[in-house]
Amino acid sequence: MRDGKFATAINCIDGRVQVPVLDWIRSYLNVDYVDLITEPGPDKVITYGTEWAYNSIFEKATLSIKTLGSRSISIVGHYDCRANPISKEEHIDQIQRSVEIIEEWRLGVRILGLWVNEWRYVDLIKDTEKKY
Repeated sequence: MRDGKFATAINCIDGRVQVPVLDWIRSYLNVDYVDLITEPGPDKVITYGTEWAYNSIFEKATLSIKTLGSRSISIVGHYDCRANPISKEEHIDQIQRSVEIIEEWRLGVRILGLWVNEWRYVDLIKDTEKKY
């Protein structure tokens, strides 16, 4: 039974970024719930990870969309990621590439690329429904 509006977030397992991402997605997309798919350094996993990890994320995202009616997927990178210790610029590149890869899944949902900065604020990097 669907009892509200859902979104999906592919987020890092790092607990420091969970609440800011949940709050931001609920507010920005006006949803009630956010299904979380957590992975250490998810922007790296989507762009350079193992086939097993990539497929696992894909399957979970598909499940969220098909069973709970999620209408969006957010891919998140963050400052001081221990699993993906690269520069902000490299994270932004991986986030943008991850959005492109997720678009190739053809799941028919809105895709967001998000960056959590050093102050734990969420910056929108890409929104497939917005023209830049």
